[in-house]
Amino acid sequence: MKLRLSAIYLLGACVVATFPAFSAESSLRLLQTIALEGVEGRFDHMSVDVKGERLFVAALGNNSVEVIDLKAGKRIQALRAVQRPAGVLYVPEMDRLYVASGGDNSLKIFNGSSFELLKSIGDLDDADNIRYDTKAKLIYVGYGNGALAVIDPVPAAKIADIKLRGHPESFQLQTEGKIIFVNIPNAHQLALADRDRRGQVGGWSMRQFRGNFPMALHEPSHRLFIGSRQPPTFVVFDSESGSLVAELPISGDTDDLFYDAKRKRIYVSCGEGFIDVVQQSGSDKYERIEKIPTGPGARTSYFIAPLNRLALAVPRRDAQKAEIRIYEPK
Repeated sequence: MKLRLSAIYLLGACVVATFPAFSAESSLRLLQTIALEGVEGRFDHMSVDVKGERLFVAALGNNSVEVIDLKAGKRIQALRAVQRPAGVLYVPEMDRLYVASGGDNSLKIFNGSSFELLKSIGDLDDADNIRYDTKAKLIYVGYGNGALAVIDPVPAAKIADIKLRGHPESFQLQTEGKIIFVNIPNAHQLALADRDRRGQVGGWSMRQFRGNFPMALHEPSHRLFIGSRQPPTFVVFDSESGSLVAELPISGDTDDLFYDAKRKRIYVSCGEGFIDVVQQSGSDKYERIEKIPTGPGARTSYFIAPLNRLALAVPRRDAQKAEIRIYEPK
């Protein structure tokens, strides 16, 4: 009996030893909950004015862009001159807010202080994600059945298109190169586009990881992070070779993910009702260390690294109220 018990205790010790020890303290601390009274439907994307500590939230289902004062912890404006807003982008050097208005197929340009509508660029069917090339001073807008529109903000006009093989979801621009990585879920592909040649120059198959919507890029380590919905998987690629580095299961219905370079963490917001926190313990080692309960449909988020904040949009669902939750990474 003693030998048998000793063997059981030894086995138990071995089992415990195979799991890493993490602090009981959550990796994200909830700081603020900002009510969005009267806001209905789902959210899409966000942007931020770091200096002014303002958060811009595309309330797609509400036909509005909600402007949040992070310092005061309240909503200060609701922009209504938009239809089904998807992507939002604030450019501080021009004090301009760009909104992809998918309902009327346009890119709306607002004064970032007065919120006066300055111009609307049309013919952008199902306008979606927006990115800014800080070096070339150009704006890219994903739209239609397969294109990135190239916008020159000075004349506020479209100057070119980069054709793709399907509607682009999240995309990331190299800062030290000319490649744009583009998620194209309906083509089961992660596309590579060349900014100089203004065309697609390659792609990696995503048939194993379908529903590739969110994406983050960490250039120094050459790592590309992708969220797949079918099956729910966090995927890491080598951004130079396209080789698969790592994969691990995550919660369902992911729509945003961000890389926290300071802590080597990835925050994955999932509509199933969780923020999944993935810890990077080496260039090729990743582990989900926490599932933070949020609410059904809360899949839109934005990591504000300079302010050390993670914003999460929670939609109204039955008794669940529409709100913005602000977390502090610990």
